[in-house]
Amino acid sequence: MPGTTLPRHNPGSTGAVLGLRQNLAQFMLLVAVNALVGGTLGQERTVLPLLASQTFQLDLYTSALTYILAFGLSKAATNYFAGTLSDRYGRKPVLVAGWLVAIPVPIMLIFGPSWGWIVAANVFLGISQGLTWSTAVIMKMDLVGPKQRGLAMGLNEAAGYLGVAVTSLATGYIASAYGLRPGPFLLGAAYIALGLSLSVLTVRETHHHARTEASQYVSTHGSVHAGLTAGQVFALTSFKDRSLSAVSQAGLVNNLNDGLAWGLFPVLFVSSGLSLNQVGILAAVYPAVWGAGQLFTGAASDRWGRKWLIVAGMLVQAAGLAIVATAHSFGPWLVAAVLLGLGTAMVYPALLAAIGDVSHPTWRARSVGVYRLWRDGGFAVGALLAGLLADLYGIPAAIATVAALTAVSGLVVAVRMRGNDHTTG
Repeated sequence: MPGTTLPRHNPGSTGAVLGLRQNLAQFMLLVAVNALVGGTLGQERTVLPLLASQTFQLDLYTSALTYILAFGLSKAATNYFAGTLSDRYGRKPVLVAGWLVAIPVPIMLIFGPSWGWIVAANVFLGISQGLTWSTAVIMKMDLVGPKQRGLAMGLNEAAGYLGVAVTSLATGYIASAYGLRPGPFLLGAAYIALGLSLSVLTVRETHHHARTEASQYVSTHGSVHAGLTAGQVFALTSFKDRSLSAVSQAGLVNNLNDGLAWGLFPVLFVSSGLSLNQVGILAAVYPAVWGAGQLFTGAASDRWGRKWLIVAGMLVQAAGLAIVATAHSFGPWLVAAVLLGLGTAMVYPALLAAIGDVSHPTWRARSVGVYRLWRDGGFAVGALLAGLLADLYGIPAAIATVAALTAVSGLVVAVRMRGNDHTTG
């Protein structure tokens, strides 16, 4: 399959040096870019569930969650292709393309006359997030090399989800003061303009760093796993490799949780009498703890390993969801939001770093794409499952069911994932 593997180079011929300290300026620039990527997603987190019920009068949860289904499917599919495209054409063009696709999103959210426009905007948003966030992950892995991969993923995901949190909080206040449209989405438009400008003018290509690591990896570990086809990478990441497949299913369930929180939590909170500002706080606390926690959990996974951090994180998430399902007031829900954020922080960078540990540099970008295909497919699964269960049995029952699935997912990781893959490299 042409263009799917990196050509072998002498490490010195690329002029690339691996390491966080050696590439700090470019790495931190990419951290800032990913914060803007997260903010572009965060413009929707507080406002869109309320837009569905209050502006478009959607009564069925299944119908109201169609925008998350559209977002999840488009992002998951784009994640898969982002890795292949970044191997074939380079990382920077894919990043820039992702920002270009985002340009219509705030316009459609502001002026959309029907719910179909909102769903279509989320197709564009999913494609954009798949290209920009996936590429930001791949570029940081390229720059730092194997030794600080968990730290790098922690910083990347912290920036992205702190961007989600800050924007969720800000849009809650904007919506309470000025209405659901257009104010909250003007902030998203500003993020897109700034992210596109930085990506075009200041971000540099990192493909040659991956080539450098590939040549070093071959000389250290042998080339038995180099040069796989796209189909072989998909099969390994999804089913055949114990660690990669365990990580993929955990990623799917993790984002199933996030899709549930995104689509149903604001509706549950408002229907229980909370103010829009309180809903904004709860919508922000979860990704804020998630984002800030990853500053520590990513590095911790480098030191202590990925597996048991992932298992514990899934169980903590399950506990948080159980509290949401059984509570009825702001205080317990605030505790649950903290637990959800903490559990997700334990899981998120460790999952990404585990993919980088096991996959060969020549097909790592594609393996990341396959993992993110499954992970962000969780948004679609979560929207369908949560919507159907909420319509049939109510929101608390839907949340309780997902809590049980999350606990089971953690047990699958405990049984299936190898425990020492983080020592690779």
